[in-house]
Amino acid sequence: MRKILQQLKQYKRETFLCIGLTALEVVMEILMPFVTAIIIDKGLQAGNLSAVYRFGALIVVMSFLSLTFGALAGKNAAGAAAGLSANLREAIYSNIQTFSFSNIDKFSVPGLVTRMTTDITNVQNAFMMSIRVAVRSPLTLIFSFIMCMIISPHLSAMFLIAIAFLIVVIGTIMVVTLKIFSQVFRRYDDLNASVQENVSAIRVVKAFVREDYENVKFSKASKMLYDLSVKAEGLLAFNSPAMMIAVYFCIISVSWFGAQFIVGGSMTTGDLTSLFSYIMSLLMSLMMLSMVVVMISMSLASIRRISEVLSETPDLTDPENPVTEVANGQIDFNHVNFSYKHGSGKNALSDIDLHIKSGETIGVIGGTGSGKSSLVNLICRLYDVDDGSVCVGGVDVRKYDTEVLRNQVSVVLQKNTLFSGSILDNLRWGNPDATDEECIEACKAACADEFIDRMPNGYNTKIERGGANVSGGQKQRLCIARALLKKPKVLILDDSTSAVDTATDASIRAAFAKEIPGTTKIIIAQRVSSVESADRILVLDEGKVNAFDTHENLLKNNTIYQEIYNSQLEGSGDFDQPS
Repeated sequence: MRKILQQLKQYKRETFLCIGLTALEVVMEILMPFVTAIIIDKGLQAGNLSAVYRFGALIVVMSFLSLTFGALAGKNAAGAAAGLSANLREAIYSNIQTFSFSNIDKFSVPGLVTRMTTDITNVQNAFMMSIRVAVRSPLTLIFSFIMCMIISPHLSAMFLIAIAFLIVVIGTIMVVTLKIFSQVFRRYDDLNASVQENVSAIRVVKAFVREDYENVKFSKASKMLYDLSVKAEGLLAFNSPAMMIAVYFCIISVSWFGAQFIVGGSMTTGDLTSLFSYIMSLLMSLMMLSMVVVMISMSLASIRRISEVLSETPDLTDPENPVTEVANGQIDFNHVNFSYKHGSGKNALSDIDLHIKSGETIGVIGGTGSGKSSLVNLICRLYDVDDGSVCVGGVDVRKYDTEVLRNQVSVVLQKNTLFSGSILDNLRWGNPDATDEECIEACKAACADEFIDRMPNGYNTKIERGGANVSGGQKQRLCIARALLKKPKVLILDDSTSAVDTATDASIRAAFAKEIPGTTKIIIAQRVSSVESADRILVLDEGKVNAFDTHENLLKNNTIYQEIYNSQLEGSGDFDQPS
């Protein structure tokens, strides 16, 4: 809760104003029945019209003040609650930006989306109700009870019985529903995951005619959410009957005993009238408190989920005095062990000992799950090693400023991502200050200029979200051009030319040799033709180095490389290359 309230920041003033104005509103409302009793006893029953007019005018003024205070309190409550939700979203989003890959692995994307939408909306509503109703109701309850005690201490004892009854009922409901709402929000994650997966892969769904299957899967997730919601709401429905029992108990008790007191002369008609007003105020405040309890019970699960993200600290942090310059593209793996779950005993990489000279072109090849992507993720410190060290430019990557390191180690990942905006906007993710000429040169090196020139608006052509209006090969070439704009000392291509033909792949590699000869290039590929011209080729097998040599020597001495080469040579080859 403390982490949530810390996000109020500049909206603390509105919060305290709301609380103060609400208190003034309650004071005005509590005094009105008291003045009404005076009008009845000293005005109407005594036949004193001047008293009626005088105290009647006072009630009008108090009503107007109560209305004004209430309106201002509502405005400040809405502003503070909306501000809190805005700050929470910004805080969560900012914290996510600092996460390493291992941090992100702890939270699903649909789960993060639910936290930033549904959960924050629940917290916003609960906060607005808390500073408005949760302040108003207790004050009304306390002041009403004090006034009841002043009027008749004996009848006020009836309220204590009703309050005790409601506390037991509402407390029980809150404990049970809190557990159910925790499950509800997990089901929201499942529902969002189903929608996101279906929409992002809609082409595949239609290609395989799986619409009915997806409908059934979504309906199942929706039905589970429905069942839990109905169960929770069914329990919450007991609030209203319990409240009515308390209301009728108090009304009947006060009517019965109050009538006897009036007959006995120990209570006036005005006192009984105001007592009924205070009864209704007291019980209505209890009803409003029960609504607050319901809202809070719903929001507690949301608060816990939001706090999980806000409390998550990045696994990767910069040292106190980081190195701010990468000398060259030399890369050294010194007996590295790495696992995605530290301490699990399941290493993705085991005892990797490699030494790559600056400016070398290194090919990496191996079967699925052999650790190729894991290896290059350690170079730009997307993850940290368990044992050993990874050095770039002769310095352990953990000693660098992370931003400096990643600006000099440019990675084109397996999953190529483009953002909505023009082609130039996407290219400048690599270098925000790049000129048009530099962007064009990078596209030429990546062989992207040939299809960009054919587009109606050239480099100003708009890219749809996720790059939906370009092909896989075009997307890969744009991502390579974007990486080249960083002018890095190390360039990593993680299977980033798999969607381009072999001729274009060869042209890209030739351009690399000409345009960035001093840059260390690491090319992960599935086909031998992409790596055979490299200075050396690394063969990985089950997370271990199987061989590290030239293409010619591997063909002579390495069984795995021979099998890959022969299977591709004897097969049908690529679509533009004869077998």
